[in-house]
Amino acid sequence: ELENQLVAKSKTLDELKERLVSDGSAEETPEAQSLRIAELCEMKDSIVNQVAQLKASVESILEQWRAYDEIYAEVSLMTTRYLYCIDQCKPSEEEASLEALKKQVKTLQ
Repeated sequence: ELENQLVAKSKTLDELKERLVSDGSAEETPEAQSLRIAELCEMKDSIVNQVAQLKASVESILEQWRAYDEIYAEVSLMTTRYLYCIDQCKPSEEEASLEALKKQVKTLQ
């Protein structure tokens, strides 16, 4: 999307350059037009550099989010497994009764 916007801005800038050159307006001398064109080119280069930096930054952030998503999925799976194990290891009410424990002790003796 940013690249498309940059392309559109570049086209607009090129059109403005052509108009300045073809108009030959009496208000500006060729030297002034030349300076103005140079300024516009510098602005365009600055925008191109900013977009490149932004693109690299966004790619880095997306890579970090991908890593986060992978790690989150692993942690979620492990948590589900641990909760299942804890649930399965809970003694039932029958097993936790005093009588049941006495029977277990007798059996073990």
